[in-house]
Amino acid sequence: MIFGLPVLTVAIWLPIIFGILVLVTGGDRNAPLARTVALVGAILGFLVTLPLYTGFDRATSAMQFVEMQDWILRYNIHYHLGVDGISVLFILLNSFFTPLVVIAGWKVIEKRVAQYMAAFLIMSGLVNGVFAALDAVLFYVFWEAMLVPMFIIIGVWGGPNRVYAAVKFFLYTLLGSLLMLVALLYLYNQSGGSFEILDYHQMAIPMTAQILVFIAFFAAFSVKVPMFPVHTWLPDAHVEAPTGGSVILAAIMLKVGAYGFIRFSLPIVPDASHKLAGAMIVLSLIAVVYIGLVALAQSDMKKLIAYSSVSHMGFVTLGFFIFNAYGMEGALMQMISHGFVSGALFLCVGVMYDRVHSRQIADYGGVANTMPKFAAYFMLFAMANSGLPGTSGFVGEFMVIMGAVKANFWYAFLAATTLVFGAAYTLWMVKRVVFGAVTNHHVAEMKDITGREKLVLAVLALTVLGMGLYPLPFSEIMHASVNDLLVHVARSKL
Repeated sequence: MIFGLPVLTVAIWLPIIFGILVLVTGGDRNAPLARTVALVGAILGFLVTLPLYTGFDRATSAMQFVEMQDWILRYNIHYHLGVDGISVLFILLNSFFTPLVVIAGWKVIEKRVAQYMAAFLIMSGLVNGVFAALDAVLFYVFWEAMLVPMFIIIGVWGGPNRVYAAVKFFLYTLLGSLLMLVALLYLYNQSGGSFEILDYHQMAIPMTAQILVFIAFFAAFSVKVPMFPVHTWLPDAHVEAPTGGSVILAAIMLKVGAYGFIRFSLPIVPDASHKLAGAMIVLSLIAVVYIGLVALAQSDMKKLIAYSSVSHMGFVTLGFFIFNAYGMEGALMQMISHGFVSGALFLCVGVMYDRVHSRQIADYGGVANTMPKFAAYFMLFAMANSGLPGTSGFVGEFMVIMGAVKANFWYAFLAATTLVFGAAYTLWMVKRVVFGAVTNHHVAEMKDITGREKLVLAVLALTVLGMGLYPLPFSEIMHASVNDLLVHVARSKL
């Protein structure tokens, strides 16, 4: 209990309440107050999630910190929350990034400061709701609601083509979600009038219906991951979004789609998941290999990192659908690592953009000469993105490759190409941006990172190295839940 309230309720609603308080501070004349209230709310929002980790029982796969209240009794809808060893880590990841985004936008955002900060706080609470919801209607409400703050962030504070990118992002994600709603209504009728997600895990559904439900879920979750070929909204959204929007989009919102496969597709329709696993693996490997090559051809740093995200998230869906513990735990570790690494890389691009107002690789060169401290951080995150042992980027990829070897050698062989392509596009970008002689007067005039920027990058550097050198605190909490899920999925319901 926190403030006399259950932990998950506080984790969801405290950031939202602070977001509303930030809006109440008024216009830009009170920008310093808005920033301060936002930072206090973001830090408190992270601190209140820590008991979820410290008080978590790692020996059981059952839902913990469960809350259950009546909501809409006529349709048997409840305010039902809980976390297991999978979802708890993503609530922590989401709450961890919110203060960093607030700090990163401290001086950069000069117009509509209160609205900008409030959007991130409200979105943080809504995303926590997605990861904690155990009622299908509650999940759907949080799922749709979290689109709105990101739509506003891209559309208001984004680049020249921000409206196009925001609308494309919204339409892609909304259309997929409508099919998920149809599937949830079908499950409601089949279950005799229950919206409890855990009840759906025990249902016996005919194979044809399972396949249709799987496709409906796929439409919603694949767009969010995003998987090939519905990934095209992501580069546009990243390029136009402000730095904070890109960070949350890559670090958090992509994980929501992958989480949907774990919470819905695999346990509710396991037979269809096995039947369609081959197609999912093919799409995942296309993302890993083909999108990795696409990243190699990019001239815009944000676009390169965006395509890199698609490639790395291909590892996640590959790990899920090879149905072994190495693959699934590796996929979950990759999700967390990708959050740290991609978020850090987008922040690094933001640091340079704030000084030069360009994301083009050709406009840089020799940054290490004028910004040596920044260059060291950028190089660390680039190596992590390449999967260097000792960094978080290596852990998940190595585990998924090990799991893939057990499933099929050629899956592992194709997946391992990401270690080559990832190093190629990431280190080639770093070489052209950071090393060599100073190529223009803009780079010559760049000042090294400020104390605020150093704080944000140092915190992320510690997480990247900490997870890479000692991944046990991240992996041990998920063991029981992953093993239970694999047993459940292996047990045919037909």
